[in-house]
Amino acid sequence: MTDTIDIRRATISDAFRLGEIGAATFTDTFGHLYPPEDLADFLRGAHAPEAWSRRLRDSHVAAWLAEADDGSAAGYASAGPCKLPVPDLESNAGELFQLYVHRRHHGRQLGSRLLETALAWLEAHGFDPLYVGVWSANDGAQRLYGRFGFTHCGEYEFPVGTRRDREFILRRA
Repeated sequence: MTDTIDIRRATISDAFRLGEIGAATFTDTFGHLYPPEDLADFLRGAHAPEAWSRRLRDSHVAAWLAEADDGSAAGYASAGPCKLPVPDLESNAGELFQLYVHRRHHGRQLGSRLLETALAWLEAHGFDPLYVGVWSANDGAQRLYGRFGFTHCGEYEFPVGTRRDREFILRRA
């Protein structure tokens, strides 16, 4: 295991790396839940380099890449204007879109560091309140967000291929 992990703002040139780490961490975390064709379909859309390039070109969206001292991607986060199905959504609401850490770097507080980085960016850009969607059975993520002041305020269905997962919407005022 490496000793140092640095977090930096991702650029368009990181689209391929974000796609790789995004697909790897989603598969490690949730891959067992889906038929292979549903998982592959989701990954082709959500974590394609082209999808990341589009996101990174949007001036209202930011992503961060956590890099180990050997140059490998250890995790990532992304954030921007809230897209969750929140009734009466506030006009300047922000959202943490994604926060994943590669399993070999779990237990090193990297998730908290990425979350702090994303929240600071959202707050500095005037997003308020802040939201995050989290799988209803992901107790660890819910505890992490709870430590940062997020509380349950709703639910929705998150599509992965033909599957629809129950997701919680958490809000921080």
